[in-house]
Amino acid sequence: MDAREPAPTSSLDLMRWIVWAQRKTGEEWIRERGLSHGQSAALVYLVRNPGAIQRDIAQMSRTSEASVSSLLQGLERRGLVERRTDPGNERSKRVYATPAGSELIAGFDTAMTGVEETILAPLDQAERATLRALLAKIAADLPQSAPS
Repeated sequence: MDAREPAPTSSLDLMRWIVWAQRKTGEEWIRERGLSHGQSAALVYLVRNPGAIQRDIAQMSRTSEASVSSLLQGLERRGLVERRTDPGNERSKRVYATPAGSELIAGFDTAMTGVEETILAPLDQAERATLRALLAKIAADLPQSAPS
């Protein structure tokens, strides 16, 4: 932490600091590949869920279908995703990461696991289990779907 910045004073301040450190590293990884945070999230999702529909991606990213449409257009222009019409249903389009998209995002999970290890390094396994249980308890009461 920079000496000029005030130390976090609450639990939520500490959580924001940790998430910031994780996100900064992730953003550097995706920036090196010329992607935005949203584009990388969509590509990872499509690699794991080939043939998803736009609504699925919007729900995963907690954003609107219109925003996802714009994001996908950018990825399509770069040849990283493609939309295919469902046979027999011209209105339904499924989205797939192309081989180039899959290759570009390959290694993201490994990079983020490395960040997690770095962040959690001060904790032993029992402390990590306790932290996970406490965070799961907090997350259980949070809204699980995208805001309307």
